[in-house]
Amino acid sequence: MGKYTIRRILAAFPVLFGVLIVAFTLARVIPGNPCRAILGEKATDEVCAKFIHDKGLDKPIPVQFVAYIGDLAQGNFGDSIRFGRPITQILIERLPTTVELGLAGLLIASIVGIPLGIISAVRHNSVIDLGTMVGANFGVSMPVFWLGLMLAYIFALLLKDTPFWLPPSGRLSAGIVAVPFYEVYGWKMTEGTFSFNVAEFFANMFILNSLITLDWEVLKDAVTHLILPSVALSTIPMAIIARMTRSSMLQVLGLDYVRTARAKGLIEWRVVLTHAFRNALLPVVTIIGLQLGIVFNGAILTETIFSLAGVGRTMFEAITARDFPIIQGFTVVIATTFIIINLIVDLSYAVLDPRIRLE
Repeated sequence: MGKYTIRRILAAFPVLFGVLIVAFTLARVIPGNPCRAILGEKATDEVCAKFIHDKGLDKPIPVQFVAYIGDLAQGNFGDSIRFGRPITQILIERLPTTVELGLAGLLIASIVGIPLGIISAVRHNSVIDLGTMVGANFGVSMPVFWLGLMLAYIFALLLKDTPFWLPPSGRLSAGIVAVPFYEVYGWKMTEGTFSFNVAEFFANMFILNSLITLDWEVLKDAVTHLILPSVALSTIPMAIIARMTRSSMLQVLGLDYVRTARAKGLIEWRVVLTHAFRNALLPVVTIIGLQLGIVFNGAILTETIFSLAGVGRTMFEAITARDFPIIQGFTVVIATTFIIINLIVDLSYAVLDPRIRLE
């Protein structure tokens, strides 16, 4: 198990370095001038030349890349061209929104998709199976931006005078403030230190922060604001997880050991969940890990539609403004997140299937 883990960790470094090269290069070859995008089209050539020089963008790309790698090695993501603030501070403020939204969307997709896939496999070729697969195909083909707008229109406008009304934007209602847990409990922390940044990151995850502080009003309001965007974001992953679970379960349910378990007189639900589902988990776990990519891709549109200041929306605005440091810094964080998730998925294989540990 230890050698297996080390091999997977070592294999992640070339991938991360390759992502750095691609992201750094593409950010600089895309059409557009960061000076014009930020200062406006009326900025003179002299002003733009000084702007580019001050930001170090007039140096050769290889020189900029080496300097950037050196800064990354020291934990420095640089400063935003647009905001003039450290990328680390922007990440601490905006990444928790995307993490909260992504986890909620993936949780909904898994909780709904896996049971639907199991039921569809057990009731193969029945009306339930047909209805589930039709719904899954419809969910896969449904654009996130359209579903988000429809959910906001229905629950925020048509149902505004009913108990089913849900807020269409933001993370908290006006007048409700999420006090950081370290302030509630009187922890003395120095601003700018590593421990403060970590505490601030988790405090900006309003649901987690409200659970730590036992602030039920903030918890209820944060969950209410998260329902519509997380449902919109979960639709496509939910459909894919349901289809993969069904396919994997159908393969396992036809194997000899499942028929033997039934022949022994075991209860059907025990045969399905204990004997069949566990052995069908590997492809399901893989597809759940891969859905993280869909969650991040969909977060760009979802955060824009529901006015959530997260990583996706910030990346979109940074690309529009040619804010290279934000594009690079956020890409590094997203790529690292993917690598960690894939590592967890690989390690889960060894836990679910002991044969992998012996390879």
